[in-house]
Amino acid sequence: MEAEKPSSLGFLRENAMMTAIRDTYQAFSERREALGLSNPGTVENVAREVQKEVFLKNYMFTGLRAGLTKPFSISPVFHISHAFAMGSQEGLPPYSFDSLYGTSKVFLQGSIDNEGQFSGRANYRWTDALVTKTSTQIAGADQAMIQVDNDYTGKDFTASIKSINPSILDGGLTGIFVTSYLQSVTPSLALGLEMMWQRQAVNMGPETAISYVAKYKGSDWIASAQLQPMGSGINTSYWRRLTEKVEVGADLNLQFQPGMGGRGGLMGSGLRKEGTTTLGVKYDFRNSTFRAQADSSGRLSCYLEKRVLPFVSLSFAGELDQFKQQAKVGLAVSVEAPNEDLLDQQEKAATTSSAPPPPF
Repeated sequence: MEAEKPSSLGFLRENAMMTAIRDTYQAFSERREALGLSNPGTVENVAREVQKEVFLKNYMFTGLRAGLTKPFSISPVFHISHAFAMGSQEGLPPYSFDSLYGTSKVFLQGSIDNEGQFSGRANYRWTDALVTKTSTQIAGADQAMIQVDNDYTGKDFTASIKSINPSILDGGLTGIFVTSYLQSVTPSLALGLEMMWQRQAVNMGPETAISYVAKYKGSDWIASAQLQPMGSGINTSYWRRLTEKVEVGADLNLQFQPGMGGRGGLMGSGLRKEGTTTLGVKYDFRNSTFRAQADSSGRLSCYLEKRVLPFVSLSFAGELDQFKQQAKVGLAVSVEAPNEDLLDQQEKAATTSSAPPPPF
């Protein structure tokens, strides 16, 4: 057999410099693998356990709400829902229709209300590590927003690129662009940063900012801190699991703004310091979940969700502002209406290995 002729570009790969680079990278990868580092999550969710699991930010509502959900399939996930609201102080529409579809690679969700306002999400998983997420909101001819996120999840790091209303139609690049990176440096400690570039119009100069984050994970607790751009503030959080069904969280937010506060009391001298401390707790019972939180601004809030029947759940939300002497109350009922075929699918899914979840 004829010997294979070497490639004319082989010298670019087979030389002393490239060999040294490959050996160095391989040695670095082996040491990195030996540390046993895990993925730390994203910078955006660095305080997820406190902000999204314990605190009430994503659960509070006011007025009366009712929801009817009709699931049609589990694999792929597909359901539609009708939502009704009355007396809401959050500006919820009286009626909205929502549909959701999801597979291991695709996630689609759309919602339209009685005034014609539309919001939608479309996510796609290119590989096990790379996911693209898009979000669109349309509220009239002149009010629209689009956001595109790209998240790459490595073994011990996560890199993200986000763009909000990007455009080149005005003769230049406008919009908001955010890049973040979070890296595990030890099995417990992760460090990262987030960079932001924005430009509102082509006749305006761009603005940039950078923030730094740190996350430390113990056996049953997690602490995180984020230093905001230009030292304008710092946010710290602490989460701990007390028992299997009880979680607590604390958050401290400090803001530093130019203003009165320096010697002499002149405007612009010194910094005006503002801070808010929030404490929260979450209890998981057999058929219900209770959340409560209190902050230094005098607000006391609670949220209770209870499943009264297999396909019926009730939710109660309340907030009392002691300084402003104001109170807010919300009550909601949610009903699911599955058919017998869907119940059979649920039983089969519980006994068989499940596919990767949709890229929510």
